[in-house]
Amino acid sequence: MVKIRLRRMGAKKAPYYRIVVADSRSPRDGRFIEEIGTYDPLNETAPLRVDTERAKYWIANGAQPTDTVRGLLKKAEA
Repeated sequence: MVKIRLRRMGAKKAPYYRIVVADSRSPRDGRFIEEIGTYDPLNETAPLRVDTERAKYWIANGAQPTDTVRGLLKKAEA
């Protein structure tokens, strides 16, 4: 199954996430199919950047977003 999930980047205690499309069997920070956005919880000015067209494409083709990513996608559309 293909999932849309977060990939943790950044230093210790300074997280930075990439929103990626990956096979559910691959590890959290492992191989992925496509990067569709970023999420920086520490940056107050622009914490979220998402390519909504690609996200809609992947969801239409059966990709399942995680609960966290589902919330971020709702924020990006609003």
